Amino acid sequence: MLILNTGGTFNKRYNKINGELEVPYDNYAIEKILESFTSQYSVAGVIYKDSLDIDTNDRKMLTSIIMESVEDTFLIVHGTDTMHESAEFLSTIFTNKKIVFTGSMKPFEIDTIESTLNLGVAIGFLKSLEKYGVYICMNGNVESWDKIEKNRQKGKFELV
Repeated sequence: MLILNTGGTFNKRYNKINGELEVPYDNYAIEKILESFTSQYSVAGVIYKDSLDIDTNDRKMLTSIIMESVEDTFLIVHGTDTMHESAEFLSTIFTNKKIVFTGSMKPFEIDTIESTLNLGVAIGFLKSLEKYGVYICMNGNVESWDKIEKNRQKGKFELV
């Protein structure tokens, strides 16, 4: 399993100098959570953006990384605002990979529980997954990308 970090709220940290939440160029949040796991996982930081800034070129880069990897199982940590679009994009390309997207509504730095839960559930799901496909893991749910989406009014992901 290869964990690809694209940034998003999951990774955001408060910049004390400018007073803003920023996506840092590191994998700190993921690595900190993985410290409590007994298995080892490879983590690659690939984009480091808020998902509102992720574009087609970024999605093509994800595609290339997945195509060139010897792995067939991927966990993508992604911002929630455009997670669905990225999942849909990859679903049109890959039929022979297991891909799960996860993220969080609050930064790990502010609230460690949601991001830790989502990452843990996603890893557990991927480890037991037998069918290829693209999935989203959020708020305790893991479903095919087209059966779960963000409800912006409620601030959570729901089954559709």
